[in-house]
Amino acid sequence: MAQITCAVITLSDKGSKGEREDVSGTILKNLIEKKLNGEVKFYEILPDEPKLIEEQFFRFCFEDKVDLIFTTGGTGVSPRDNTPDVTKNFVDKEIPGFGELMRVESLQKTPTAILSRATSGIKDKTLIINLPGSPVAVEECFNSIYRAIPHAIEKIKGSDVDCYVEPN
Repeated sequence: MAQITCAVITLSDKGSKGEREDVSGTILKNLIEKKLNGEVKFYEILPDEPKLIEEQFFRFCFEDKVDLIFTTGGTGVSPRDNTPDVTKNFVDKEIPGFGELMRVESLQKTPTAILSRATSGIKDKTLIINLPGSPVAVEECFNSIYRAIPHAIEKIKGSDVDCYVEPN
């Protein structure tokens, strides 16, 4: 498979104002490059504003045509946590398995993982995956799902390769 092109969007009101360093986005970019052999072509820090998130999704899907958009942050139950809602409204097809697995894996380490509303889905030929905002959770969640991502992208692009993947 060709190198996966990616966009990373960190959703943080404080980060978008320069009041907080974006550790999660940095970790995520490194994981994409090392474990997915992906190319992070775009990186944004935005406030958790639904209209801005949707505009970036549209740009990355239809103008820049990346294979994968990762978000970090905005997946909880706070009033400003809008990322999963925007994602669900934007995608054509939801893929609940990514969020389900991340919650199951995270729940083994922290009881508050059950509050995550992270989701994922497909828009046109782009896979969108929400990750939590915590640096530790970003790494744990990414590590639980990354092996399925290349195959998902192949299928989204129309591959007829069988879905069975040899276990590691």
